[in-house]
Amino acid sequence: MTALRRTKIVATLGPATDDLEVLEKLFYAGIDVVRLNFSHGKAQDHIDRAKKIRAMAKKTGRRVGILADLQGPKIRISRFANDKIWLNEGQYFALDINLGEEEGDHEQVGITYEPLSREVKKGGRLLLDDGRIVLEVDKVEKGRVSCTVIVGGQLSNNKGINLLGGGLSAAALTDKDKEDIKTIAKIKADFVAISFPRSAKDMHEARELLNAAGCCDVSLVAKMERAEAMEVMDEIILASDVIMVARGDLGVEIGDANLPAAQKRLIKRARQLNRAVITATQMMESMIENAIPTRAEVFDVANAVVDGTDAIMLSAETAMGNYPVQTIEAVSRVCLETEKQSSVRVSKHRVDMQFDRVDLAIAMGAMYMANHMDTQGIISLTQSGSAPLWMSRISSSLPIFAFSNKEATLGKVTLYRGVIPVYLELKFSDQAALNQAALKTLKDLKYAQVGDTYILTEGDLNAGAGGTNALKVFSVKEDEKKKA
Repeated sequence: MTALRRTKIVATLGPATDDLEVLEKLFYAGIDVVRLNFSHGKAQDHIDRAKKIRAMAKKTGRRVGILADLQGPKIRISRFANDKIWLNEGQYFALDINLGEEEGDHEQVGITYEPLSREVKKGGRLLLDDGRIVLEVDKVEKGRVSCTVIVGGQLSNNKGINLLGGGLSAAALTDKDKEDIKTIAKIKADFVAISFPRSAKDMHEARELLNAAGCCDVSLVAKMERAEAMEVMDEIILASDVIMVARGDLGVEIGDANLPAAQKRLIKRARQLNRAVITATQMMESMIENAIPTRAEVFDVANAVVDGTDAIMLSAETAMGNYPVQTIEAVSRVCLETEKQSSVRVSKHRVDMQFDRVDLAIAMGAMYMANHMDTQGIISLTQSGSAPLWMSRISSSLPIFAFSNKEATLGKVTLYRGVIPVYLELKFSDQAALNQAALKTLKDLKYAQVGDTYILTEGDLNAGAGGTNALKVFSVKEDEKKKA
């Protein structure tokens, strides 16, 4: 069997991917999940793109997940009379809630976030446009924040504002997000990303809103991009199904020098707490304009794979770049080569722990066996997707095939490292017939051949979610009909 890439690739959709021929090439290049960015576009744009993804999945036979990314409380400046200005180091510049929407000039600009003047103090530093512009607060008076420019440059309309060290209190879910959740319910997204959560409470609120909208099976993604979120990291991880290391805003708030350690810490902790993790922002940024990545980008992707990330996420590279297909191919090559390193294929995850659930013990036992015997992979017959998730926390070079008849479960596992979703009707009256059907499906999909050995985990027929209680070893045999 050809080596299968374990690290997943999330590709943001946009104008560059709307052409059906390009989209099909992305599928064959290896995308695992697509991202719909609700910061841009109209509701119908997202609905149309989701329909294209479902249709292309049927055409190619590849189950690709859909991640809906809510905009959240992006705090921004307003607009300039002439669209953009140039700020010089040492000059005066003010952010003023009292200014009109398009009254900005070279000395001042309006802001969209009314509490800003109450939440900053003299000496604080505001970072605009992802940290490209740095302002130091001199005085705050009647909604006007007067500053000195520390790092200057070009500043254009609607750029974001961050406070160095964090502390801005904007709610994670805006009125726009709540409206967008209705669209997400129509799309039936597999994942929903919550922007700028500060605590587990934000994630719980999001889950309640999604459940009320009918999105009961959706997996919740916490975008770790606030300094405050790092202080309550565990509670946010446990309140979520997936976390995203959103390195853009997080790097601005905690400082670039602190970002590498934060990334490693988040990935390690998410895996320890049995949650999936996405690494995002500028992974292949140069490929927006160039057909090959920089060496620094290659190392960046490889380091995230070594750290144990489940997925690499691409943003503008695929949404609006000139080389979306080549970008996916480049990421895939880097992941495959990095996964050959021995340090990526071994794990001590939960080796010394007691298991309080039978299905968890079975999942861990399967991976221990897989890493200590000659086998070609693991088959997990699953209702909820929990067993494949637990298995995927163990580093290994072997593929995990998650068989399910539930679309929500198949969508969920598209993001798990090393897990391949496979549809199989599980309504069999005989356990042996079900097991043989799974093996035959692998053969039909060219994942297995006669003589291969697979470890299989399953529950009793009609056991339901959490019922995994058996571990077996099977050899793939020649079809009896063909022998006759």
